[in-house]
Amino acid sequence: MDRQQQLLRLGQRLAAATAASDWDELAALNTLMASSLPALAAQGKWTPAERAALAALRQLHGDAVQRAQSASTELGKHLQHMTTHKEGWLAYALDNEFAGTEA
Repeated sequence: MDRQQQLLRLGQRLAAATAASDWDELAALNTLMASSLPALAAQGKWTPAERAALAALRQLHGDAVQRAQSASTELGKHLQHMTTHKEGWLAYALDNEFAGTEA
C-alpha cells in the first residue's frame, strides 16, 4: 500500500471512530499515527496527492480532538450534576427501599 492510501485509510478510520465516539479506537489510532507518520515521512518527499491526504488527516485529527474535548466537558458537567444532587438521590433510594419493606 502506498503512502497516500495509508493516509486515506487512517483518515477513514479516524472519521469513523470520531463519528462513533469510539474512544478506545481513537486512542489506538492516535498511537498508530504517532508511530507511523514519522516512518512514512522518512520514505522521502511527499507528492502533492500525499500532501493533500496528509492535510485531510490533520483536519480529521483536529476534529477528533475537538470531539474528545467536547465529550470530556460534557462528562465533567454530568459528574458535577451527579455530585450536586447526590444527597437527593440517596434519600430517594432509601425512601424507595423502605417503602418496599413496609408491607
